[in-house]
Order: sequence, then structure tokens, then C-alpha cells
Amino acid sequence: MSPGAQVRLRRLVQDVLSPGVLPLLVLTGCLGATAVLWLGARQHADQQAQADFDSRVRELVNNLDRRMQTYVQVLYGVQGLFASSAGVDRDAFRAYLAGQNLNLHFPGIHGVGYIALVAPAQRAAHERAIRLGGQPDYRMRPDGARAWYAPIVYLEPFDDNNRRAFGYDAASEPVRRGALEQARDSGLPAMSGKIRLVQEEVEPAPAQSGFLMVLPVYRRGQAADTAALRRAAIDGWVYAPFRVGDLMAGLGGPRAGALEVKIYDGDAIAPAALMYDSHPGDGAGRRNRLQWISIGGHRWTLDIAARASAAPERDQGQQVAAGGVLLSALLAGLTWLLARGRVRARAAQARAERLSGELQEGQAALMVLAEGAQRSQAMLRSILDSTVDGILVDNLKGGVINANRRFRELWNLPEHLDWQADGAALMAHMAQQMLHPGQALLLEPGPQQLALPGLQRASQLELLHLKDGRVIEQHTRGMQLGSEPARLWSFRDITERTQGEQREQTRRHVLELLATGAPLQTILESVVQGVEAGNEEMLCSILLLDESGEHLLVGAAPSLPAFFNAAVHGRSIHGAPGACAQAVLTRSRVIVEDIRRAPTWLEYRDLALQARLGSCWSDPIYGAAGNVLGTFAIYHRDARLPSLANIALIEQAARLAGIAIEQAQAAVALRAGEARFRSLYDHAPVALWEQDWSGVHAALAELELSGIDDLGRYLQANASQLRRLASLVRIVDVNAAALAQVGAAPGRKDLSQLSLAQNFDLAAMPSFALALTALAQGQHFFACEGSYTRLDGTARRNELTLLVMPGHTHSLDFVIVSTLDVTERRRMHDELRVLATTDFLTGLPNRREFMRRLEDEHARLQRDLGACAAVLLLDIDHFKHINDEHGHAAGDAVLRQLGALLQEGQRKTDMLGRIGGEEFALLLPGTELDAAALHAERLRLRVAEAAMLLDDETRLTVTVTVSIGIAALGGADGGGDVALRRADQALYCAKRGGRNRVELAEAGKRADRPGVQVPAASD
Repeated sequence: MSPGAQVRLRRLVQDVLSPGVLPLLVLTGCLGATAVLWLGARQHADQQAQADFDSRVRELVNNLDRRMQTYVQVLYGVQGLFASSAGVDRDAFRAYLAGQNLNLHFPGIHGVGYIALVAPAQRAAHERAIRLGGQPDYRMRPDGARAWYAPIVYLEPFDDNNRRAFGYDAASEPVRRGALEQARDSGLPAMSGKIRLVQEEVEPAPAQSGFLMVLPVYRRGQAADTAALRRAAIDGWVYAPFRVGDLMAGLGGPRAGALEVKIYDGDAIAPAALMYDSHPGDGAGRRNRLQWISIGGHRWTLDIAARASAAPERDQGQQVAAGGVLLSALLAGLTWLLARGRVRARAAQARAERLSGELQEGQAALMVLAEGAQRSQAMLRSILDSTVDGILVDNLKGGVINANRRFRELWNLPEHLDWQADGAALMAHMAQQMLHPGQALLLEPGPQQLALPGLQRASQLELLHLKDGRVIEQHTRGMQLGSEPARLWSFRDITERTQGEQREQTRRHVLELLATGAPLQTILESVVQGVEAGNEEMLCSILLLDESGEHLLVGAAPSLPAFFNAAVHGRSIHGAPGACAQAVLTRSRVIVEDIRRAPTWLEYRDLALQARLGSCWSDPIYGAAGNVLGTFAIYHRDARLPSLANIALIEQAARLAGIAIEQAQAAVALRAGEARFRSLYDHAPVALWEQDWSGVHAALAELELSGIDDLGRYLQANASQLRRLASLVRIVDVNAAALAQVGAAPGRKDLSQLSLAQNFDLAAMPSFALALTALAQGQHFFACEGSYTRLDGTARRNELTLLVMPGHTHSLDFVIVSTLDVTERRRMHDELRVLATTDFLTGLPNRREFMRRLEDEHARLQRDLGACAAVLLLDIDHFKHINDEHGHAAGDAVLRQLGALLQEGQRKTDMLGRIGGEEFALLLPGTELDAAALHAERLRLRVAEAAMLLDDETRLTVTVTVSIGIAALGGADGGGDVALRRADQALYCAKRGGRNRVELAEAGKRADRPGVQVPAASD
């Protein structure tokens, strides 16, 4: 570089370093750096605020989900009440829910109720039954015909507000009906969409939006494995109505106050779907998040935003900006001073520049460290406060580094306890709540733990049992905080899960014992041991009321001393009652905190002290009908009061014991009833068949799905299909009378050789079709007559009665068939009918049968005014001469031959009969008077031309003639005998006119001969 250039460069540097330029450059640079730092701080503050907002949102959504799951468990409990009882009346329903304290423990829930399923045909009977049950004003509403009804019959608490929903048909409204159908088909909880509760309809708008949570109740003992079976088994629903505003009240605590929450029904945001707005009219901040939550198969959209009116976010960037500007001004002033004194001291200027550079570097490093520390602290606090577990961090030296809010709630830390400064006091407080002193926690590790090189990776799991009955799961894991070792404690309350698992295990064991017919004492001991297994400090007993209801008997108390059980066994409840006797008398829970000081235990105090018993809690055991069956008691070695978990435990144990007692008693009664039924069945004089028609029921269901509407007509028209259905009937059992009826070997029951042919043979298939149609339509009873085939091939007649046993109408798997052989009775009946309706000489219908047929034809003519018929009356001319000349045997032969001759020209629809002596009558349906005259003339000629054989030996014959009178039969006549009288008058005219002729009756013409008597044989 040339000397001139060096001079210019030096001058330029001096100008730049002059007091007028250099301070401005320094100020500009510092302000730029401050701007960069300010932007970073603003970004970090925004991230911190966003993390806090996200934490609040998660906490709100989690609390809402947990609260809804808790309500679902309430419904499951009510469902269990229906499933465990043969019938739940209104008092049992109210008594069960009274102990739940819905308003106290379950905010937002408007009540818990029961919706019954009512068919249209059952509506009148249903309303009448409710009114007779104590609700005279009950009626289903709204009015209108529907495929099925779902009225609200129970709703607790049954206050004035909830009475508005009593009798409301939930199936009348599409949103409610959709939830009912979803729960019925899935068997799971279902939530409805946005509705306005019936309780809110009378309130002035605006009212809170509401929804329903429903759970199906199926008939006991009926399968519900598929959607079709669940639809067939549905009996009703338990449900809970909710107000969304009340549901959200207090949810999330004070942290949720900075959030504006809007809840929309469904997956989309629409004004019509808005169910809840926490701060209407309040503008939302710049933070917003959409959350979706699924409850009971239904989704909600949560629009959550930070409130604009809430406290503004703290912006740490302002502090950085203010500090940077101030520092920049100071640096600029310092630079100005340095530049101003540069001329005086170059060394001082250089040193000032070096100090300025070091100061800037220190400031940047300080800002980086501050930013990292703030980010770590915010992240740690967010994680600790958002977790559902209790978190504690200690330094392995007896000092507590940090703990979250959930930890303080789990261990009930008092406000005055300085747990951060005094770790030993914290551990002592926790140890006081432990059930076992050996489980006390230590903040200081042992020498072996300190020597472990992988302390930060070691993890331990332990279950802690607390005196109040809670079970807490503790996880311990080592970690490294900077250069110092630390330890992370995680605590989770698993009381409900542990008790649920233990309760389910006990319930399964009790059900297995009930199914195997175990003795009642064994079943009750299983209940007691199930409670004691999860609570080592408890000693449980079950006392049962005797049949007189005056004494308590020890049902199960395996952990109590034998002498104590012997002393209380059989004691009267009215003497000096202890806790159990008081529980029976007062029908309520009795809690004796300290037996030594309880006046009611005065008589048993020494006995209890000898048994080392300190306290007693006793709960009455109720039956399904609300009667007291006994008591469930819990004893402790020391004096104590029950916690909420203990109260829930004793209630559940008493309920399970009540179910076990009633089921065991029912099983004993059932076995006795089965033995009596089997004895009656086997020794009944009538033939009895136990049959399984479930295969036929399934085949009929397939036919209905194929589109067959008229099942009876289809079966009658398809003989092959009918025979296929008959082959699906399975014979399960028969009695001795049935075996004797079908000709089976006596004393040997071989069901393989029996089939439906021994009830319905091929000729009786139409009767089988009628029986099948009746049972498929839901009838329980059907009787018919048919024929069957004995095992030796003989066809016989029988009368059958089919009875579907109760509870098997929808499956037809238990049908009792009784059969009665009526072959001889039918034969005798047919013979008597023939004797009563047939002339013994000619074999033709007699006068009574002919008159019956004549009246039937007259009734047909009255129904069909356009139809016609004619009546012919025939009489043998001079029949008395045949009897006088040849004898009465010859006369009888002539009458038999004349009857056969008249039958030769008879149509199938005609009716010929001998109505007295030598007089015959002929009914010609559908025949006009002229056609009847032609037919009568042909008969007259045939008779006149025929030779009548009088005697087989002499072969003597005679020729006879007949006179015939004809009258028309019409619907306007007063009866069939009117036409017969007119025909008789015409016959009399034929006799007077010379005999052997046909004469027609003329309307309005009167004859001289009175009555309808035939002419004498002498004529």
C-alpha cells in the first residue's frame, strides 16, 4: 500500500473513531443487539404462555373426561342393581340412589332414572300398573302412536323439577330415540346429542342445553351376544340427564378461569350446535385450540381460547428491551467519553474498547444462561403440574427439591407444614398415614444405594397401603441434576382399580360357588375372605337373621375367635343389642369407633376385649325386596373411624353378600322345586314330552328375513318345508306315560328312536303348521287334534297341548307337550254320530240330519240372495198293500232298494234322506224349480221301470210308483221347514191327482191337507 493510501486510511479510521460518529455507531449496534435479544425473549415468553395455555386445556379436557367416566360408572352401578335383582321397584331404586348423594358428589347430573320399554299393546296395562303403584296421575306423553315407547318410570331425586319428566316418552324425540337404539344395539353406554331437558321446557329461555347418558338393561338370563339378541333381550335403560352448564361448573378449578370454553355437539362448529359458552360476550384472546372428546359413542367439539379479559401475559422481552436500551445508552455515553478522551490517552481508549467488548460478550452469555434457565424451569413446572401422578424430587440428603400439586393432594399435606425446608417432617407426616410402619419412606439412601454407579437408572415399584383404605403405587427412580444425584418419587392412587379387581375376583368366585351349588356358609366365607384379602387389618363377619327375624346367626366369620362367634350366635336382637343388632333394628349403618367406650357394647365388652377387637362397623344386608337378611360387620384391632373408601367397601360387600344369600336361598328352593317337578313329571298319568324347538325358531327367523309375510299360509302350501322344520324339533325327555303311549319297551328310555312322528305324523302336518305359527307369533299355549304313529307303525289319533315354559318364548328351547290318545274315543264318537244321523234301514241320513242340512242351506241362501235351491218330497204309492200282502220284511226290502235307486242319480252337492216311513226328501242346491221338476220326473220314471226284489229265495219282484212334491227354497223363507211344508202340500196334490206324478208347489196356493204329515201307507 502506498503512503498516501495509508494516510487516507488512518484519517478515515480517526473520523470513524471521533466523538461525533463512534457513539452513534455503538448506540446503533447496541440497539440492534437489544432488538435481537428482545425478539428472542418475546418468542420465549410466547412459547411459555402457549405451554401454560396448553397445560390448562389438557387439564380441563382430562377433568371433563374423568367426570363423565365417573358418571358412566354410576350408571353401571344402577345397571348392576337391575341385573342382580329379579325386579327393582321404586322404593329399591330410591334407596339405592339415596346413598349416592348425587347433588354432592356428581355436579351437573340432574338425576338418575330408569326408562322402560313398552310395546304399543302394553301401553294401557303399563299406565294402569304405574297408577296402581302409587302414581294416580301418571300417563305417557306426548300422545301419538309409535312403534315402541320408552317412558321414564323412575327418576331420583324425585323432586318437583324431576316430576316434569315422569312419564315422558324418550322414543318420541329423534335425538333421544337415537341414543336409546345405539345403547340397545351395542350394549354399551350411549350419549345423546344436544337436547333441551324436559325439566327445562317450562323455564323461561334461555335455558341450559342438556343431554342424556343411557345404558341398556337386558332381561336376566337372556343371551345378548349379538345385536339381534340384544334387541330381543332389551327390557329398558338406566339413564342420567345432564345440564351442560352445571356439568362444567367448577371443572378445572381456578386455572380454568383464564379460558373461554365453548362446547359444540358433533364434529363441526355451528351456532345451532353450541351447547355451552363459559363467558358469553367476552372476546377471546389470540390463543385458541380445538379439542374433540368422545363420550358414549358421541363426539363433542371443544373450542377453547384464552380470555382477552384475563390478566395479560407477562412479557419478559420488555425487561430485556428496557435493559438493552439503558445499556446501549450507557455504552454510547461511555464511547463518547472514551472518544472524547482518545486524544488525551490512546491507551485508555484501547482499554475502554477492550472492556466494552468483554462486557458485550458477558451480556450475551448471561442472556443465554438466563434464557436456558427460564425455559427449563417453565418446562419442569408445566410437566409437574399437568401430570396425574404425585411427583416428589429429593437430593438424597434429606432435602426436598420440588413437588407438584397432585403430591400434596394425595398425602393431605397441611398448609402449615414447611415440607421444603424440613424433609424429615414430610416423611413423618407420610409415615403416619401408612398402614404398615415398615413401609415408611426415607429420603436418605443406604450405603449400598449410594455406591451404585447406575443410581440414575435404577427403578423400584412398591405398593403402599394407607390407614384410610387407599392403595398408592410408588415408583422410585434415580436421576442426575447437574453434577448432583437426585431421586424422583412418583405416586399414583390405584385404590379404585385395586378394589375393583378384588371385588371382581370375589364376585366371580361367588358366582362359581353358586353355579356349583356350594353350601351357603362356603359362599359367605368366600365373600368375607375376599374383603379381608385386600384389607389385612380387617376382621369381617356375616350374621344372618333366622326365619322368625328375632335372632342373629353366624353365617361366616373365619377370622374371628370361635368363642366370640359362639357367644353371638343365636342372640336376640331385642336384648342388649350390639352394632349388628342395632343395624338390623334401625336398618342403617352403625359405626362404633371404640368398643371399650360404647354403651351398646356393655354386655359384650369383656368378650370383645378378650378377642382383641377395638372397633366395629356394621351395615345391614338387604334383599331385592328391601327386607333385611342380616348384617355385614368389619372389626379392627384398634379404635378407628371408617374413611370414604372403607364405607364404599362395606356397602359393596353387604350388597354382594345380599345377592349371594338370596341366590343361594333361591338355588335351594329351585333344587327342591326341580325335584318335585321331576317326580310329578315322571309319574304323571298323562304323556309328557320335553322338546327343544330352538332349531325351528332359527329356521323361522331365516324365513322371515327372506320376505315371507304370511307364515301360516306359506307352511300350509309348502309340505316339504314343513317336513324339514319338523325334523328340527329335538326331543329332550319323556315320561313313562309317553313311552307307554307310543309302545316303547317298559322301563327303557331310548330317545334316539323317538321323533316328532310320535306327536305329528305326515297326516297331521297341517296341525303342526298351525302349532308352529301360533308359537312363532308369541303364544305360550296351543291345543289341537291330530294323528301320530306308534313305534310299531300303528297310526292313532291324539289330542296335543303345547306349552312354552315362561322365559323361553323368544327361543322356544323349552316346550312341554302333553298328548292324549283319543283313538277309541274318536271311534266311539264316529259310531254315535253315524247312529244319530243315519237311518238304520236304508243307510241314508235320517230326518234330524236332513233338517240340519236344510237349515244350513237356508242360511247360505240368506247370505247369497242370488242363489237358489229346491226341495223334493217323495212317497211310495200304496205301500201299505205291500206290507199287508207280502209282510213287513218285503216292505223293508223295497225301502232299501228305493234308497239305493235314488242315490244313483244324486250329485255330490245333493242331500237325500229318509224322513219317515216310506217318505224320502231330496235337497237340490243351486237348482231352479223347472230343473228340479225335470230331475223329479227322471226319478219317477226310473222308479216306475225298476223291479223291486221282495225275497232272495223266491225271487219274487214287484213294481212300485212314487208321487213327488217340489217346492222352491229361498232366503226370504222363515226357515227350511217352510219350504218342506210347501213340498208336502205339492205331494198331497200329486196323491189326489192320481199318484205316480210330479206336482209343483204354487206360491200362495193353500191345500186342504193341514200340516206336513205324509200320507198314510194305505193310500
